[in-house]
Amino acid sequence: MIRGCCHSATSLIILRDYYLLMTLDTTSLLEKYTPGNPALLEILLGHSRAVRDLALRIAAEKGLPVDRQFLAEAAMLHDIGVGECDAPSIKCFGSAPYICHGIEGARILRAEGLPRHARVAERHTGSGLTAEEIKERNLPLPQQDFLPETLEERLICYADKFYSKSRALNTPKPIEKIRAQMEAHGAGVATRFLALENEFGNPFEDFIP
Repeated sequence: MIRGCCHSATSLIILRDYYLLMTLDTTSLLEKYTPGNPALLEILLGHSRAVRDLALRIAAEKGLPVDRQFLAEAAMLHDIGVGECDAPSIKCFGSAPYICHGIEGARILRAEGLPRHARVAERHTGSGLTAEEIKERNLPLPQQDFLPETLEERLICYADKFYSKSRALNTPKPIEKIRAQMEAHGAGVATRFLALENEFGNPFEDFIP
């Protein structure tokens, strides 16, 4: 088992292939939607790169039949909506509640002609959200299911849970902490996260922070 995210020959090959494949300028898109806010851009780039690298590594180690180019791009753009939200601790000074960053990102990405990427953005919060959960918790979201369905959607949703935007960007959370965070949001959220864990495994089983 690999210790850390980017310290193996496999990881270096993944990153080489990613840069060869990439055609969408994700950095420019993130810059476009963080105007005049270099601190937020730095957070977004650090977090999104960590999520991208982990998603690509899991896919490679498990031999998953993913669209690698799309996986890399969508991982980089999954949080593009945070600048529209009110979360000063991570340099977001918009007006929408933070829980809306997924649907705000989806709106942006659809406007940019990226509907597949938009689905990833709107479905990565927690382990996804159901219409029933949104109604029960009175969340400021449309009352519909926002669940990760495709392999790439599920993988990015899972990889995202390991990295914070408010603490050390490249240090993965212990999976026990993630499970506890999911449980705090209800049995459905926790059950879906465990399903993702069973599907993709613990990528940091031997990692010592």
